[in-house]
Amino acid sequence: MAFFHRLLGQDTLDDHQHKSLGAFGTVALWLGANVVVTTILTGMLLVPDLPFTTAMGSVLIGSLIGAIPLLLVGLMGQRTGLPSMALTRRAYGPLGSRLISLVNMGVLIAWSWIQALLAGMSLNYAIQATTGYSNLPLMTILCESVVVLIVLRGHLGIERVERWAAMAMVGLAALVLYQLNLHYDVSTLLDMPVEARNGITLGIAFDIVIATAFSWISSSADYNRNCKSGAIAVWGTYIGYVMAAMIAMGLGAAVSGLSVLNGMEQTYDPTRLLSGFGFGLPAALVIFFSVMTTNVMAVYSATLSCMNVSPGMAFWKPALIIGVVTVFGALIPGILDQFQNFLLLIGALFIPAFSVIIVDYYLVGRDGYSPELLKARHQLGRPTAPVAIGAYVIGAGLAAYWSLVAPLAFGASLPVFIITGGLYWLGAMLLTKSRANASQTTGE
Repeated sequence: MAFFHRLLGQDTLDDHQHKSLGAFGTVALWLGANVVVTTILTGMLLVPDLPFTTAMGSVLIGSLIGAIPLLLVGLMGQRTGLPSMALTRRAYGPLGSRLISLVNMGVLIAWSWIQALLAGMSLNYAIQATTGYSNLPLMTILCESVVVLIVLRGHLGIERVERWAAMAMVGLAALVLYQLNLHYDVSTLLDMPVEARNGITLGIAFDIVIATAFSWISSSADYNRNCKSGAIAVWGTYIGYVMAAMIAMGLGAAVSGLSVLNGMEQTYDPTRLLSGFGFGLPAALVIFFSVMTTNVMAVYSATLSCMNVSPGMAFWKPALIIGVVTVFGALIPGILDQFQNFLLLIGALFIPAFSVIIVDYYLVGRDGYSPELLKARHQLGRPTAPVAIGAYVIGAGLAAYWSLVAPLAFGASLPVFIITGGLYWLGAMLLTKSRANASQTTGE
């Protein structure tokens, strides 16, 4: 029993964590997080609706801009030692923090369902290609079971796995790109005619790329709180994330373009293009490793969100329960059909939520962002907590309206982020000034 206990992660919400992530580990962590089939799928959506060079330019600029909030929240985690959901207690108060944690947990579980199914599909292809045996439900269950076992080891297990998996993915991705260039004329992508297929404009493309970066905001402090320094937390994340976006979305855009140019069904999956040349197995392994690394991070962050809702729980209990839920949820029919809408949902829910957090910490004041957030329950939130909740509701409403009802030509992510943060900052300043004037009047 003692041996089993040592194998389990002892992760908590407070700042008593190992500062175990160096520069290479941080780059590898975020590289592994974002070189994933869903990011490849995002790249596929961009071509042939946009010229290939325009699509890649939007990926680079959108990633450089979209990663900035990701870095800011991750730096908050490194400085305070607190995970993302615990950080929400200061701006939103205890009730608001619990509600955001519940939503975050639900979104991450749904994200894990998608990832588990994609991993199962890749593993099933690899097994079928080598043995002839095919059983997608079984492979999906096996993949998610491995994810749960890794998560149960805690952040130390995740960091070790991510480091090796990231190197394997980069090597395999390079090999896949080489083979694509060997069997197809990749240079034709540069002159590929534009064709409207997915309804993607430059503004929408920019918004999707930013939303992909923003989708990690709610988890960035969960991992960067273990970074050895603030500089590592910032630059390691920035380099790893942007490199991953260029590799994954570039691969998706290239494969999509080549499939269209060669008269095939449009696809993001390199396995389909290379299987005819006997090279489908390495392509399937890229997909498999990429999905597994991201899925591990999703289940781990969902576990920390659950612990923020119900403090005092031993880490392994919610990790195991959430793992079981994700295993069976991955078998829901048709779940992949809602992927693009799911990206928009993430934007609507979390872009405004963490816009408030960033403004609160960096502009309103850092007082109170300490482990005491986890102890003094009656003093968790600022007096401006109702302002934070109001700004969030307005921001989420605007994100939903501008994404689903009346889409903006330049996308909703960045405007919602700026408007929500601006509303909270203005409201917080006015309330603080009003309270200060009232105190002076009472004192007089």
